[in-house]
Amino acid sequence: MTAPIRVLLVDDHALLRAGFRTILDTQPDITVVGEASTGAEAVAQAAALRPDVITMDVQMPDMDGIEATRRLVADPAVSAAIAIVTTFDRDDYLYQALEAGASGFLLKNAGAEDLISAVRALAAGDGMLAPEVTRRVLTRFAGTTPETGAAPARAVAEAPTARVLAEPLTERESEVLTLLADARSNAEIARALFIGEATVKTHVSRILQKLGARDRVQAVVLAHRMGLA
Repeated sequence: MTAPIRVLLVDDHALLRAGFRTILDTQPDITVVGEASTGAEAVAQAAALRPDVITMDVQMPDMDGIEATRRLVADPAVSAAIAIVTTFDRDDYLYQALEAGASGFLLKNAGAEDLISAVRALAAGDGMLAPEVTRRVLTRFAGTTPETGAAPARAVAEAPTARVLAEPLTERESEVLTLLADARSNAEIARALFIGEATVKTHVSRILQKLGARDRVQAVVLAHRMGLA
């Protein structure tokens, strides 16, 4: 029997944490192992509880969620995937979260099923960005502005640096990367290519390794900058 997904809830509003706990604890494959009300508490709790997924608020006292995410991602002892959960659909939060190493972005007004699906996706290594969010990220980091056709200056400065691949992508890896750029999940990629999800995960891991990318979003950004997707 597969162990349940261990989740740490981080938010300075106790009522919201209680709501999230109620939703997630109803699922047989998910268990909430802890809660934190500040970024500093989140860092300490993550080290102690070793969750698989962390839902992280942005605006909190003591240490905000972006800085907490940055510290957790930099800690080799922490392997949790982090989803930023915020009230505000703000591009600056989105970009800062992804730059800090978050694996997903969710609004607090999302439905219960969205929260549950997000936790499962992150635990499976799928990441959690809707297609429209992915397009915003690519416009920011790798694409061009609709008005001018030019990449925003700040976006170019902040984008991951394109690099020469030490080892070229195989034909199948290129196909997987193209579907990643379309914001497909591992399950969707598996169905599109008529292969197993385990095989998709292997291909994604190899793609990240070859691109030198931290996660799926950064891999897509780099691929677009290098003309690979």
